[in-house]
Amino acid sequence: MKGHASVGSSSGAFGEAEIATRRLLLTPLRPEDAEPMAGVLADERLHEFIGGSPASADELRSRYRRLAAGSPDPREAWLNWTVRLSATGEPVGTVQATVFRRGHHWEAVVAWVIGTSWQGRGYGSEAAHALVGWLSGRGAAVITAHIHPRHAASARVAERAGLSPTAAEVDGERVWRLARDENQLRSQHDGR
Repeated sequence: MKGHASVGSSSGAFGEAEIATRRLLLTPLRPEDAEPMAGVLADERLHEFIGGSPASADELRSRYRRLAAGSPDPREAWLNWTVRLSATGEPVGTVQATVFRRGHHWEAVVAWVIGTSWQGRGYGSEAAHALVGWLSGRGAAVITAHIHPRHAASARVAERAGLSPTAAEVDGERVWRLARDENQLRSQHDGR
């Protein structure tokens, strides 16, 4: 889940954009965000459920360059944002989506991380809700997130963003899902 690209000629709706909420501004992730984000993401506890360890500013800069370049697969778009406090511009985390076509509709897989110092204030829920709304408003019919079964805080974020847990698992993580009903999907496809 990655940088910014468009998916074929019909996916312009998923291009780069800023997303504003009452307290937050989601700005397209850039390599120059690496320095401040290294501090935001420096806490080992952020890796309890996802593995790995905090990245250095240089490692993040390299990763952000790859993400900004977009997916090498022209059938998907990598979309990433830095989550910032609207009042100060201070970065507090990231949200991301991988958007792709499945059959006649668009789907997105989303994820989020909020730095430990900013957790417990609703920023994750506010950012995820805004991201899900933005994706839905641009035609994503199915939106999923993969959440570790013991990660209660992330499950609450998913629920507040409108996703519901399913019985499905991917790599040991529970799949949470939001989908427009099948009649809506058929109507959209048929042009009704």
